[in-house]
Amino acid sequence: MNAFKPLVFSGVQPTGNLHLGNYLGAIRKFVALQEDNDCIYCVVDMHAITAQLVHSDLKAQTRSIAAAFIAAGIDPVKHIVFNQSAVPQHAELAWVFNCVARIGWMERMTQFKDKSGKNAEQVSLGLLAYPSLMAADILVYRATHVPVGDDQKQHLELARDIAQKFNIDFGDHIRKAGLGLDTTVGDEPVHAYFPMVEPLIGGPAPRVMSLKDGTKKMSKSDPSDLSRINLMDDVDAISKKIKKAKTDPDALPSEVEGLKGRAEAENLVGIYAALSDKTKADVLAEFGGQQFSAFKPALVDLAVNVLAPINSEMRRLLDDVSHIDAILKDGGERAGAIAQKTMDEVRDIIGFLR
Repeated sequence: MNAFKPLVFSGVQPTGNLHLGNYLGAIRKFVALQEDNDCIYCVVDMHAITAQLVHSDLKAQTRSIAAAFIAAGIDPVKHIVFNQSAVPQHAELAWVFNCVARIGWMERMTQFKDKSGKNAEQVSLGLLAYPSLMAADILVYRATHVPVGDDQKQHLELARDIAQKFNIDFGDHIRKAGLGLDTTVGDEPVHAYFPMVEPLIGGPAPRVMSLKDGTKKMSKSDPSDLSRINLMDDVDAISKKIKKAKTDPDALPSEVEGLKGRAEAENLVGIYAALSDKTKADVLAEFGGQQFSAFKPALVDLAVNVLAPINSEMRRLLDDVSHIDAILKDGGERAGAIAQKTMDEVRDIIGFLR
């Protein structure tokens, strides 16, 4: 059996300030993946209007995400960095997928339930169809792997369902068009055009929690800025937030088992582990038995050492938006060429005249 060419795709929404959780859970993973993979990284500005239509400055937020990608180490020359709205084929394929997907699939999405709450009839159609657009983002490049957090895993499973249904429904058309490859779904042979994309989940800190409440995920939308470390925070802000982070009165345990039931302690140890590329066990072997009054200054030094260069480079890049815009334009043109080829082939498979 032939295999789809490996390709990594992922995106970040331009909503609010990027924080430590975004960096450790996503962007640093993006940087590592580019060493051995072809990668496409997208600022998903079309997704940003699904829950909030009007933004105060969406352009600035989009540039900020792109600056964070580059400042963290993503190479926009060897790989592709662009903003989603620059490639209209995302929306075109999303419409096809809207017709492939079932309403019941969308209504079962946990994030839709969480964001719509009791007012499901009042939210935008875009919020309901968000996973269909996400599937199009990935599959318009026929990407094979997507680094995602646990909260997006269900959406990626839906992308697989959409790809599978398209491949099954149009199997004969795909073969007649001379496209795709022979594969199997379960025990059934299928001539597939779209790959069954695989999630890349994991790493030392896939979930970074709030500095004010270790049971809640670090979030851009938390009303307290002290709950998160923003990538644009300066040294003083980073130090202040870590020193004010919620803890408990007990010393750090010497083994990971001792972190159970101590959400804030586990969160800070996890952050230190991720920033230092160590395990929690390694961190506790070094700091076990010590009070937070000794651990927090060490965490401040580590966080500043890792984040300050990214902060500085982001500020430098954002001082010259024409450079950021040129990178996004070049990335959009390169991404668009790939996406256009896919859409030409999808039109042939479906039977649209062109």
